[in-house]
Amino acid sequence: MEYLFTERAHLMCPNMCFGIAMLVNKAFNEKSISDTVELLSQAHPFIRAILGREEEGNRFFYDVKADSQAEVKVYSMDIPGIEANEVLEKFEKITARDFDLFKEGMLKVSAWPSGEKTIVLMVFHHLLTDGRGALYLAEEFADCYTFGKAPSYSEEKLISSVSEFPKDSGLSFISKMLVGRANRQWKKENKELTYEEYHRFADEFLKVDKVKHELFTADKTEAENIADSCKKEGVTVNDFLLAKLFTKEHTERIVIAADLRDSLKCYNKGALGNYSTAFSIELKNYGDDLFDVAKLVHKKVREKCGKPASLYLVLQCYAALEPGLLDAAMMASRGAFDSKAAAFIGKMFFHLDKAEGYSITNLGKIDSDAIEDAFFIPPASPAIKKTMGVLTLNGRMRICSSER
Repeated sequence: MEYLFTERAHLMCPNMCFGIAMLVNKAFNEKSISDTVELLSQAHPFIRAILGREEEGNRFFYDVKADSQAEVKVYSMDIPGIEANEVLEKFEKITARDFDLFKEGMLKVSAWPSGEKTIVLMVFHHLLTDGRGALYLAEEFADCYTFGKAPSYSEEKLISSVSEFPKDSGLSFISKMLVGRANRQWKKENKELTYEEYHRFADEFLKVDKVKHELFTADKTEAENIADSCKKEGVTVNDFLLAKLFTKEHTERIVIAADLRDSLKCYNKGALGNYSTAFSIELKNYGDDLFDVAKLVHKKVREKCGKPASLYLVLQCYAALEPGLLDAAMMASRGAFDSKAAAFIGKMFFHLDKAEGYSITNLGKIDSDAIEDAFFIPPASPAIKKTMGVLTLNGRMRICSSER
């Protein structure tokens, strides 16, 4: 049985869903779509899971069932490509309400015919996986649906304690002091936010918290030119994209998602769950030249990635906080739950009280014979004003923004 540990930060927080849309190189077949999802669910137990809770200790876990809990919906209307309005409109409709995870699964699949090919939209709750895991799952779906390649079984094994982290990644003295004080205050308050209370709040929150999505494309030639220029200037494409966001939005701070799979002993190849962290890059008094800014970003990113205490900071915070306090951080920060301790953490540590931040999640560059085109729709955390999801497939870069 796998319990929520660092994943708990995604439990009682709205807009923790994201998506991958793809054009698959095989004609639409309703039965084959359902059969493929079923095969995926047998290979990945979390697709068969709903949320479970042990009252003693207030612990949540992945309650794995015998059958798939994924929702599959197919549509007969032929649509021209993944840029069609229907795709993002469907994502917005699916995420317009909070998933009731005690009653429904964490994956929603929609599909349409597109000429002699198939468009598939996979919508993931963050408790199912992170962006990198979602991309692996989308590739497995496409390979199975197109070529009949059976997905490989992967035992789900999550981060379960801070012992999974490097020894030199612990919290600083000040962070420990603040977390300890908040934990003690939380215990004195003797309160508990129930999932039912949160779920009612989240549904009402999503009615007014409107998120707009836009899709941008760099074709193969443009993407290659960007990559060549970045190589010449000694920066990465991600540095360049961050520089563009800095200069366009005139912000001083951007949050970046980072994959930790290669660094965590608990990770089984192909497993779902969350193995990512996030850290912020701060720049002040920068100019307008994109590559000058990209070089500043490059230096900052290398510094953060080279210091475990910076790279693992957010995960260490999740691990150190009382679980119930972490549950209440979002609602308390918005004045919807009475807790000084949770409000302090929600505001000062995670900035959940206002949607003012900027972020980028880049899933990288892949090639696929089964997928002709794809894009990644990033989650719209309540702390973020605008986030960009980047995916480069078969040389074409797609950027989807989620913005309030």
